[in-house]
Amino acid sequence: MLTTLKNAFKIKEIRTKLLFTLAMVVVIRIGSQLPVPGINTGVFKAWFEQQTAGIDGAISFFDAVTGGSFLQMSVLALNINPYITSSIIMQLLTIAIPKLEEMQRDGEDGRKKIVTITRFLTVGLALFQATFMAIGFGRQTVNIDGQMKTILQSFDAFHVITVVVALTAGSAFLMWIGEQITEHGVGNGISVVLTVNIISRLPQDLKSLYDQFVKGKAPATAILYALIIIAIFIGMVVLVIILNDAVRSIPVQYAKKMAGRRTVGGASSSIPLKVNTSGVIPIIFAQSILTLPIIITQFVGNASSESVWGEILKYFNSNKWCIPSRTEFKYTAGLVVYVALVIFFAYFYTSITFNPLMVSDNLKKQGGFIPGIRPGKPTSDYLNKVLNYIVFIGAIGLIIICVLPYIFSGVFGADVATTGTSLIIIVSVIIETVKQIESMMLVRNYKGFLEN
Repeated sequence: MLTTLKNAFKIKEIRTKLLFTLAMVVVIRIGSQLPVPGINTGVFKAWFEQQTAGIDGAISFFDAVTGGSFLQMSVLALNINPYITSSIIMQLLTIAIPKLEEMQRDGEDGRKKIVTITRFLTVGLALFQATFMAIGFGRQTVNIDGQMKTILQSFDAFHVITVVVALTAGSAFLMWIGEQITEHGVGNGISVVLTVNIISRLPQDLKSLYDQFVKGKAPATAILYALIIIAIFIGMVVLVIILNDAVRSIPVQYAKKMAGRRTVGGASSSIPLKVNTSGVIPIIFAQSILTLPIIITQFVGNASSESVWGEILKYFNSNKWCIPSRTEFKYTAGLVVYVALVIFFAYFYTSITFNPLMVSDNLKKQGGFIPGIRPGKPTSDYLNKVLNYIVFIGAIGLIIICVLPYIFSGVFGADVATTGTSLIIIVSVIIETVKQIESMMLVRNYKGFLEN
């Protein structure tokens, strides 16, 4: 990878794209430090610490994927989460609404229309979330040194509107930066923004692990703990790479045809089916469902831990999972629900993005067939059977990557915001970005060969 980057910087065109991407990253990090007008940041940080130390790990994860923007309550606090949500919604609606499905098949023009709709939906979701947060913050009071203080400087229309406008504009600005990176820089802009946010929290998490398991320990113990942490981290990275690149190839043979005096066809090809067909989407869906009740409760009003609702919320709280205690271990049932949701959404998302019947029909029209399988329904049944197997394997891989940090955190009390989800995003985006750089270099070499 380092060799690829070194060679890429020697090419002016690619170097310009890389420097543009780096400049946009700097802009993002600067924006993450600009506070929202009308917010008492000190009071907000005190509230945040109370929440992360209390019944929830959801807000801690939300802060991790925003690169600390949420903790700083900066203008980029919402980050690109509204865009990611709107993109997922549009993917689902494309399957459900024939007009959108037809638009998607219209080529470049249709794609541009869908992108425009996604932008408007992003702004709408950001406006809704910003309003919800502003009103929730206006009602929150925090006990600091025996004094009750409010997160908003004043709970009135002016301050609420100011917060809403700032947060919505920040989310829209990040969406625009992501699109600019995609067009003028390197990699998928939205993915790059999300990855940069997560990576910016890694030093803090590493320091937390060092302070907790290495600092102040006997040399032998410190070395042992450090080696265990490094081994777990490397093992998870390797597993993510394997899961990301694993493909099941279905061989396809095309029948020979006579075109005039010539024989055409007879070529062989394959249908590549990725083992992790749905990517990180099942984890995002599962986490969203489990954390939504907690986040709503915290913004609307904290539920007492002694209440029935407060007790239920503990099952949704990842900070309560895998704790080896008689009183706490029961909350690990929430992890079982999480695993079931990941498996369900892995199958659900794959079913709406890959249609075996459509693939079978296309093969039949093109004169292609899978050796040993009859065209038509037998082909679609075969593809569906293979898909079910590999989706289950992919889901199990996702579960292993995501559950390990929860086990490590519950058993050993590791206090880190970076989860298996974050690791999957980081590794996947880095791999895809490097592949794109290599592809750009290859295309340039072909151009130079043809010109000569």
